[in-house]
Amino acid sequence: MTTSDALRARLANGESVLMPGVWDPLSALLAERAGFSTVFLSGFAVAGTMLGVPDIGILGQQDVADTARRVCAAVPAVSVVVDADTGYGDDEVVAQTTALWEEANAAAMFLEDQVWPKRCGHMDGKEVVEPAEWLHKLQIVLRERDDLFLTARTDARAVNGLHDAIERAKMARDIGVDAVFVEAPQSVEEMQQIADALPDVVLVANMVEKGKTPLLTPSELAELGFHMIVSPLSGLLAVSKALGDAYEVLQEQGSMRDHQHLLTPFNDFTDIVGLPKYLADDIASR
Repeated sequence: MTTSDALRARLANGESVLMPGVWDPLSALLAERAGFSTVFLSGFAVAGTMLGVPDIGILGQQDVADTARRVCAAVPAVSVVVDADTGYGDDEVVAQTTALWEEANAAAMFLEDQVWPKRCGHMDGKEVVEPAEWLHKLQIVLRERDDLFLTARTDARAVNGLHDAIERAKMARDIGVDAVFVEAPQSVEEMQQIADALPDVVLVANMVEKGKTPLLTPSELAELGFHMIVSPLSGLLAVSKALGDAYEVLQEQGSMRDHQHLLTPFNDFTDIVGLPKYLADDIASR
């Protein structure tokens, strides 16, 4: 069973799939160690950690493809859902994106309808393309993919209102995508309207702390009808806070000697990155 098959099977069984955001092999390994079988390679997180820039279309196709390859190699048993923004270009480029994601062993792709350069879904100032352009790109992915699970994301709620976003989601459902994602509904009532209008397709909910959508638990979301749940920034925001705090202590005191409770023990970290296995393999090869 591929990681795409595993994701489909969980959703077909009615499970809620909670996906933490990751951005590199280490964050993926930590998510796997915490018990997650599916993770989301977040464009927002990769932009911030790889380039130190906001999620406003600066990150390119190859940046994400290279990161996806490393992450999927680090956690081969995990279903890695990879953000693909708008597909990064014209028909040929969208087809290339699909091939790169499959070559990286990604389980799934998110493809959205924003005008490039895009913005994070919970930022203001977004624009969306006409539905036909987005649907055409989705059809390219459906035609070119071998196994990739395809989620169609629309950001039309913020631009044209909820009704247009739901209509776009219906169009995407009708061409055969695996899941639909209406980004940034602004109340539980709006989420219920989405679920009521789309009862026959997997629905994605995006839980961004301090974002536009109410933060709900997986069980609360399942009651509404959402079974694919992204928590894209929880880990990134936790890490940036912890790292900032540790650097402040180190700058002020010159040493972490009295604050080692802030740190992962050295041997625990070497376990996370697989040192015992590498040593065992080295001994076995002699």
